Amino acid sequence: MNKLVLREDKDGISILTLNRPESLNALSPSLFVELRDHVDNIAQSCDDIGCVILQGSGRSFSAGNDLKALQKGETAPSEHFQAETIEALEAMPQPVIAAVQGNCYTGALELVLGCDLLICAENAKFFDTHAKWGLSSTWGMSQRLPRRIGYLRAKEVMYTSREISGKEAEAIGLANRCVPDNELTEAVMKLARAIVENSWFTLRTYKMLMREGSRRTLSDALAFERENSPGIGPDTLQRLEKFFKSRMNEK
Repeated sequence: MNKLVLREDKDGISILTLNRPESLNALSPSLFVELRDHVDNIAQSCDDIGCVILQGSGRSFSAGNDLKALQKGETAPSEHFQAETIEALEAMPQPVIAAVQGNCYTGALELVLGCDLLICAENAKFFDTHAKWGLSSTWGMSQRLPRRIGYLRAKEVMYTSREISGKEAEAIGLANRCVPDNELTEAVMKLARAIVENSWFTLRTYKMLMREGSRRTLSDALAFERENSPGIGPDTLQRLEKFFKSRMNEK
């Protein structure tokens, strides 16, 4: 049986690929089980993995929740397993980059909203179709999309079920960047390499501080940072020595 989610590790970067191209990577319960296994494993591999890429195989990132699998009676291990998997993805210590081409519909949009960063191709199409089908979100759309693009824009997107193009996704802050279709893989890898060149200690600390700060008022978040940020990391002296040595070599 083919794996529904592939994992490839290279140079401190873990690449997770949704692997159902024949069904536009529809998010079946079984796919979520495999994704959760990878997420949990990578989260425990902070010494080996400094950044994660989440992508889809074939011409689309994902067409969203697999309604055919639901019709066939396929169920997740627990009632809110998919939502909890997205929460686990969001809570990973490592930065996570979503690479989106083609369709990114509803449940797939909820999935990428659990990622820290998003690079999309010009052919990307983002939709929230809950209202179109008389459904309500349970995977986080009503909370993460407004926080990502602002409440005014999010309400329009959610109320109308309209398409957001790759270029518009960049313009409204849903995506960090929109790139030509044939440059997506290169752009995402370039970003991931730039991330892992920096201190993994700092990356993890920043992500923790921002996550915890988002749950607090500004004054409480500032106090939390002062009280919980370690400041100097285990690799600080090594990095400083390397910097000054390179400066000396330039003279």
